[in-house]
Amino acid sequence: MTVEAAEIPAEPTKILDPTMAERLFGNTGVTLQWISWEERGPTWVAVDENGYWMLLGGQEGTDGGNLDIEGFITEIGPDYFLYDGTIKITGTPDEERRCNVSKRGWRFAITQNRKYWRLRDFNWCDGLTDYVDIYF
Repeated sequence: MTVEAAEIPAEPTKILDPTMAERLFGNTGVTLQWISWEERGPTWVAVDENGYWMLLGGQEGTDGGNLDIEGFITEIGPDYFLYDGTIKITGTPDEERRCNVSKRGWRFAITQNRKYWRLRDFNWCDGLTDYVDIYF
């Protein structure tokens, strides 16, 4: 697996919670509420020989909407992980919608004993609330 859209972080991924790192490595997919909560899209985590964790995945809707995620996981804690990379949403919930943001420090967190990490930046693009969830 290669990540092409994100800059390589200065340091390898910090693993503060090995159990959560295992869960993230074995994740069961990603959803965006505008596309579907029932049909998860594939998400892959890979670790290179230098200890950098990469995240690549997405979800495709039957109506043409798409979610794409590509970047590096920089830290994994007991109920969160930090991600540097790109999140791209196109064609959902409106056909004309185009969101494509690359940044450092996206935070995904587990809240209320849920079985997924949710992106904590809800209104990161155009004022709509996006729920991007990665399941374990």
